[in-house]
Amino acid sequence: MGDQAVKSISDLRERANFLRHILHDIDAFDEMVRKKMFESGIQRIGAEQEFCITNRNWEPEDASSVLLEILNDEHFTTELAKYNLELNLDPQELTEDAFERVEHQLRQLMGRAQTEAEKRNWHIILTGILPTITPRHIEFEHMTANPRFEELNRVMREHKGGDFELNIQGVDQLIAKHDSIVFEACNTSFQAHLQIEPDEAVAQYNWAQAISAPILAVSANSPLLLGKELWAETRIALFQQSIDIRSGSTLIREQQPRVTFGTRWVRESISEIFKEDIARFTFLVAGEIERDSLEELKAGRIPDLKALRMHNGTIYRWNRPCYGVANGVAHLRIENRYIPSGPTILDEMANFALWVGLMKGMPEEYSRLWEKMDFKRVKANFLRAAISGMETKLQWMGKVVDTKDLLLDELLPIAEEGLRKSGIDDASIRNYLGVIRQRLSSRTGAQWMKHAYRSLKDGHLRDVSLRRMTALMHRNQTSGKPVGEWPLASKEQLTGNELKLEQVYQIMSTDPQTVHEHDLVELVEKIMKWRGFHHVPVENEAGECIGVITTTNLKKAAEKYGAFGNMFASEIMERNVITIGPNAAISEAKALMLERGIGSLPVIYQGKLVGVITKFDLLQLEDE
Repeated sequence: MGDQAVKSISDLRERANFLRHILHDIDAFDEMVRKKMFESGIQRIGAEQEFCITNRNWEPEDASSVLLEILNDEHFTTELAKYNLELNLDPQELTEDAFERVEHQLRQLMGRAQTEAEKRNWHIILTGILPTITPRHIEFEHMTANPRFEELNRVMREHKGGDFELNIQGVDQLIAKHDSIVFEACNTSFQAHLQIEPDEAVAQYNWAQAISAPILAVSANSPLLLGKELWAETRIALFQQSIDIRSGSTLIREQQPRVTFGTRWVRESISEIFKEDIARFTFLVAGEIERDSLEELKAGRIPDLKALRMHNGTIYRWNRPCYGVANGVAHLRIENRYIPSGPTILDEMANFALWVGLMKGMPEEYSRLWEKMDFKRVKANFLRAAISGMETKLQWMGKVVDTKDLLLDELLPIAEEGLRKSGIDDASIRNYLGVIRQRLSSRTGAQWMKHAYRSLKDGHLRDVSLRRMTALMHRNQTSGKPVGEWPLASKEQLTGNELKLEQVYQIMSTDPQTVHEHDLVELVEKIMKWRGFHHVPVENEAGECIGVITTTNLKKAAEKYGAFGNMFASEIMERNVITIGPNAAISEAKALMLERGIGSLPVIYQGKLVGVITKFDLLQLEDE
């Protein structure tokens, strides 16, 4: 998440100072490129592993600070939400057993985290979006107490001028508003880094863009969000929209979002990307900058380019160019941000090897990609792959191809050759790329999850199904088998002991049928008859539950007036509504319904109707 010591830019003087530093940084960068001052002749790989922490009931658990303290290891660091952590792996030189070294460290450190979590009845889950996240888990109180996160949240809200908005259309549609950037915390990824040769930076970056769509399609692992079946890799839409600070007027101006694939091919230098980001995007945060980069260069020292890196850290390109300094030597690398976490460590390493192999195996004929492909087609490929995953048709070098065929016939052979040229062992190549081939002949993580959700949901409560699916995911992850070998989920795999249901929100209906206070009673009567309801909540314009209409209310009104005529729902509804909160105990809801002799309870949160719990839900619970 970048430098933690940041602050907002509060006045014109401060902005001018930061701008001067960032302009000096970009000039220094260009001079370093001209003078070939970057490390060359050696290449390294690295990765960042984000993961979720759940409780025994497979829900997000705000345990990151506790687990971080227990682990006491600088490789682990906080993430945006209290139920996520990030693990930063050590860079490894790209030679013979590089991927085995990365995998060994990843398994060792994740094993420690898993062991400590299990001691406390918590679980570690590798997934692009945790299926059991609910609206209550994306509230501000779940954001990690971190000055950088808090300042980014404040500044982004200020620039947005109101709530952030989501509208993602898949099999289902998710429309939501949220008042903080915590929604972004639903995303967990496996971020891969590859150091690149300065002389090859332009060709390598363009090639990274071109191959993004097929890699995204075969690694997709995030089809569900808040119980909605959306895109194969919903993270792509969620990340962009959850921190989109553009307003309606700026959307008309076609201003680019801060989460972006980019707008054009790079032609001359990687600095074109940095310059576009400086020109296009508002400076959100600043920090203490002790030294001027141009003066550092004149003194014969390698500058940190702190202002440039700070601004770059608030622009979230799916392929992000990065400047770094290690042991007094500058280097360039590309950060791949679109690969999701999971389904297993082996799957992640296979995705990593595929990407690095393709990068290193780039055919010479693709070094000037702008002569081969229109950039907008490449960008469209990426979007289509996020939506449809392996079912995507891609535009590739003037042809329309199946994603599977492109990977099997062209890209996997390129990746093999690239890894071989880098000195990677043949056994390692067969192992990791074999996982990709196996996935192509069976299923991706996204395909497994969609099938699991549909199978387990049939005849069961939605939230129960999501928890059981997450339990099965965890069981399969700990088996060590890649997702291509996972059995398709079925009810027969469940033991009945996967979860303990105790609170109302775990079993309530979250899509309740309601009527409006100004609806005609005749319409209300028809709705209740059509749906077989004995009671229906009444809402006002603000979405507040202000009453309930029962079959008894309808019967009394009919006896009194004979015909409903132009009578409104508000005229016959019960105004003293008995309600309950989502965090109340199920036993409390059951006792309340028995005591009051009612068949349902509207569930109210922050004054709004968020669900309904009925006798049917309680009966269904007994069958779960």
